[in-house]
Amino acid sequence: MKNIPYSHQHIDQDDINSVVEALKSDFLTQGPRVKEFEESLVEYCRARFAVAFSSGTAALHGAYFAAGLGEGDEIITSPMTFLATSNAALFLGARPVFVDIEPKTGNIDPHLIEKAITDKTKAIVPIHFSGHPVELARIAEIAQKQNLVVIEDACHALGAKYLDTRIGDCKYSNMAVFSFHPVKSITTGEGGAVLTNSEELYKKLAMFRQHGVTKDRTAFKNDDMDWGQWYYEMQYLGYNYRLTDIQSALGVSQLKKLDGFIQRKREIVAAYAQAFKNIPFFDLPIEKDGVKSAWHLYPIRLKDKYIKKKVELFSNLRKRGLWVQVHYIPVHLQPYYRQLGYKKGLCPNAEDFYEKEISIPLYPMMSQEDIDCVKKNLLDVFKEV
Repeated sequence: MKNIPYSHQHIDQDDINSVVEALKSDFLTQGPRVKEFEESLVEYCRARFAVAFSSGTAALHGAYFAAGLGEGDEIITSPMTFLATSNAALFLGARPVFVDIEPKTGNIDPHLIEKAITDKTKAIVPIHFSGHPVELARIAEIAQKQNLVVIEDACHALGAKYLDTRIGDCKYSNMAVFSFHPVKSITTGEGGAVLTNSEELYKKLAMFRQHGVTKDRTAFKNDDMDWGQWYYEMQYLGYNYRLTDIQSALGVSQLKKLDGFIQRKREIVAAYAQAFKNIPFFDLPIEKDGVKSAWHLYPIRLKDKYIKKKVELFSNLRKRGLWVQVHYIPVHLQPYYRQLGYKKGLCPNAEDFYEKEISIPLYPMMSQEDIDCVKKNLLDVFKEV
């Protein structure tokens, strides 16, 4: 029996040739392909600067550092995300403040943000859940009024659009963070990036991902040292968060195909919408006016009468070869976070969303046979419970 995963990378011969070419070059890391990938991201997203990182988590860590997040600070974010969004704040001694979501999109509810702001709040970190853009203009308005930094967790959303802008252009934010894990819009194996329009943030990001080191002579601080060609300075406590040339070569090749990937996913989404219209088992994900989702996920939400059967439904779908998944267990319900004082009931909409949500297969290279298999088996499983 063929397994159909909830998502999957697509690697073709162009990608392989690009990686092989990098392997045969003089640089495996810290070479020209990293800069080429960063410039490709800048051109695609229409931001001024991009800094590639070794993972989406590393990119979040870098963005929080560049924003000046530190001990005792707070970020406002959503619990409907992977752990890295809030964990990276903890790395720096800051505390995540979780705000509830909109029930239909899984995105942070912007109407609840202002009441969560305190004198410790440093940043708002909205997550474009499943690739559907949040209400960035409203969040930017709040941040400007309160003098807060906005960092988009756009790890699901490369290729998405909000109003007249592409996610990643940072028109409504200070930074946008992407992930290039294999199930994301494009992949570098593992990898991430931060995009920004601020030269100051760019320089801090670039140093942070390389041990806090700079070779920029205009930025040197040690006046009592010889500035020979070998000279460099460590100005921050940074990390080795570099992306390799091998991975960057794959990223450059993948980015050329991104629009095609998303168009194919939109076709599959349309097929699902037609097949599952007006069924009594679950609600379908929406796409609000004024946005174009990257459709990283296709999250169905169980009707109330099926919530208690979720474990059985999930198990039966996997037995039929549909490798479905659940996104996400709300972060504040994890044991580690409960030890920090977060409690069940903090974000009731997010907790309700988790109880209902199942992500069904959606990725560009799904064949018509795959799509038909998903449609048939999904409906059959629900009819049997």
